[in-house]
Amino acid sequence: MAGKYGDFYAAQKWGFPKAVAAEHAPSPRQFMPDHIHDPSFYERNWHKEEIGDGFYWVTTPSGYEAAFMPTGSGVVVIDAPPPLGENLFAAIESVTDEPVTHVIYSHWHSDHIGAASMFGPKVKIIAHDVTRELLARFPDPYRPLPTDTFTTDETLEVGGRRLELSYKGADHCPGNIYIYAPEEKVLTKIDIVSPGSVTFMHCDASENISGFYQAHDDILSYDFKALVGGHITRWGTREDVETAREYWHDMLAASDEALKEMSTRDVLEGFHQGTGREHRLVGAENFINSMVNYITDKVLSKTTSNGQAWPERLAGATTFTKYHAFTVMESSRLERTHHGYQRRGTGGAWYVV
Repeated sequence: MAGKYGDFYAAQKWGFPKAVAAEHAPSPRQFMPDHIHDPSFYERNWHKEEIGDGFYWVTTPSGYEAAFMPTGSGVVVIDAPPPLGENLFAAIESVTDEPVTHVIYSHWHSDHIGAASMFGPKVKIIAHDVTRELLARFPDPYRPLPTDTFTTDETLEVGGRRLELSYKGADHCPGNIYIYAPEEKVLTKIDIVSPGSVTFMHCDASENISGFYQAHDDILSYDFKALVGGHITRWGTREDVETAREYWHDMLAASDEALKEMSTRDVLEGFHQGTGREHRLVGAENFINSMVNYITDKVLSKTTSNGQAWPERLAGATTFTKYHAFTVMESSRLERTHHGYQRRGTGGAWYVV
């Protein structure tokens, strides 16, 4: 569907404008590993690296990731993103002729497991209880139901190799698990940290933002040397997680400041002044977007712990921070305490959600 700008549908009045590359910060060098400059990556459509002893990470030009581990008794695969699809077989075959015997679902979203049907009906599929419940509720032939589920913790041992599976509560979505290879010191936790980047819009479309924040601390509680994060054609390090955590806590601090300074009767009534009751939602939009702009400016203008600004440290800072600002600010209004409530009538402190 082409619009005014050829490849971009330009809404006449109420949509988003087209982003212009020259107006945004380029991705920092540390965001771009060598293979993304290699033409063969795009010709072959996949790239793999051994990131632990016998533990392999696979990515695609579209930025989706999976992992696999030959065991001597079959290959254990983690996730099956549709953009990778059967190229995952090619990556596995470049290492071993063992068949795939086990598939672990990180969570239920189709962008990460929507090619799982390609493994056929004989593989064991391991996932969290909630993942199975969601897949049973919303059936998809490309995402077969798990054959084995767990509630809190589970250990998978195949051919003498071990993976520790753990669920610590909802974050990106309910059922999103930690998959840890303790001997190889590789952790897989999908859709929380996109190494070298601020993640995709709205905290990577996460459902529970308090859990999303907690997940950064939970990731850092593991002894890992490599992180499979699910996106961005790059595996991560402990430093990547610490950097991401700092960015998100800067966002939260700015959100708290905006809510404290701008969620007052005078400010809100000022945004509604002159709109009339029939256009109060216009005032509401300006009220919310004003806070988002405040948060965005605070975060992007801050000198961070290493002396750089966020656009110098993380890819996507100038493009996606405004979306994150909205989501974090809204989650604070919904998930965190309001420190009280309106007293009877109009007396006392005034509270706005």
